[in-house]
Amino acid sequence: MEQDLRKKVQDAVKEYFDKAVKPRDLSKYIPVSGKVLDAEDLSNLVDAALDMWLTAGRFNDAFESRFAEYLGVKHVVTVNSGSSANLLALSALTSPKLGARQVKKGDEVITVASGFPTTINPIIQNGLVPVFVDCRPGSYNVRAEQIETAVTSRTKVVFLAHTLGNPFDLDTVAAVCKKYNLWLIEDSCDALGALYKGRRAGTVGDIGTFSFYPAHHITMGEGGALCTDDPLLNRIILSFRDWGRDCWCKPGKDNTCKARFKGQHGRLPFGYDHKYTYSHIGYNLKITDFQAAVGLSQLKKLPSFLAVRRKNAEKLYFLLSDLKEALLLPEPEKDSDPSWFGFLISVRPGGPFMKQKLVEHLERAGIGTRQLFAGNILRQPLFTDNEILLRIGADARLRRSTELKEEDYRGLPGTEYIMNNTFWVGTCQLLGEREMEKISSEIHRYIRTCR
Repeated sequence: MEQDLRKKVQDAVKEYFDKAVKPRDLSKYIPVSGKVLDAEDLSNLVDAALDMWLTAGRFNDAFESRFAEYLGVKHVVTVNSGSSANLLALSALTSPKLGARQVKKGDEVITVASGFPTTINPIIQNGLVPVFVDCRPGSYNVRAEQIETAVTSRTKVVFLAHTLGNPFDLDTVAAVCKKYNLWLIEDSCDALGALYKGRRAGTVGDIGTFSFYPAHHITMGEGGALCTDDPLLNRIILSFRDWGRDCWCKPGKDNTCKARFKGQHGRLPFGYDHKYTYSHIGYNLKITDFQAAVGLSQLKKLPSFLAVRRKNAEKLYFLLSDLKEALLLPEPEKDSDPSWFGFLISVRPGGPFMKQKLVEHLERAGIGTRQLFAGNILRQPLFTDNEILLRIGADARLRRSTELKEEDYRGLPGTEYIMNNTFWVGTCQLLGEREMEKISSEIHRYIRTCR
């Protein structure tokens, strides 16, 4: 009876989608990103609602399992956003359970200043010191050769993003981390499906993070995930995600460890309920089964979404290749197959026009643009208005963010170049050849007027 009723609801949902949900109109504005949902996504969402479980349940279990299988890793933990995934990844490394490798307040984390703030915010939120190395225009990734020069006795972690789906030089970075016994966190929020020497971005380091925000390769609405092959890190991540508790039971489950009332924890009475024992100063960052249900159906379509993104990037590169004297086009990292979150373009300095004017022209023409996120985050209000301890590159001096001078910014020339000259346009699965041709046409039109 219940299954018959579910089928009637599902049939009605699919009929509703087919008749009521209209494709997005791209004739007036080409967005930089956008979700592509179908009847299966809506059907899964309603199916989860019919369970009335509300929190993470069977759909979440299935998503974690299938996502781990797709990545080729042992453990996946879902969270409510990619930003939360980054926060948990770094917070997990502060756990006393890691012994001599525990990351402590005042320790240093090597990263870059050109990127999204929530790669950097967890460093500050955990009382750690960000150490900024430069990026290379073209790949827009870290200058991997600079990482080793930035290592000091206080360095414990390297935390880097694969910029807009273009994997950074994982061989060089991983070798430095191994040499100095450093943790490596791969922020792969913009790089789901990208490959480096055949391995998926996010699976080479100790922890990888992902985002399922609507702008990303697949979506849950809000949502994210972490992956690791280390069972201890997995347990710690789960603890930080679930209020900091010691228990690893899933919602609605008890006594998975078969020792719920048998242990000695801290200074609690012997046998105190393991379900209410807390080992870390944690959060509640779980997702709902509604989100996981959509993510599960989206995951099936990921290969086709990636194919569209790569095709769009290849088309746009071909269409703009005659403008290389005026524009720097994106360069895939050696030995990589990017998943292209967007198509990065830099205006070469010294030409007849500036980035800002080209961006304004494209927006007026109905073509969405974005900066490479924070540009140089050291110039953002969060650094200029707060006293944050930091280092820049090989310079071992600690300095306060409020005291930075222009010469300090010049220590990151590639980052400054990106801030002043770089923007990106969309390649997402919502777009196709017609949109790529319009983007190219408007860029050509503007450049012709400047010659």
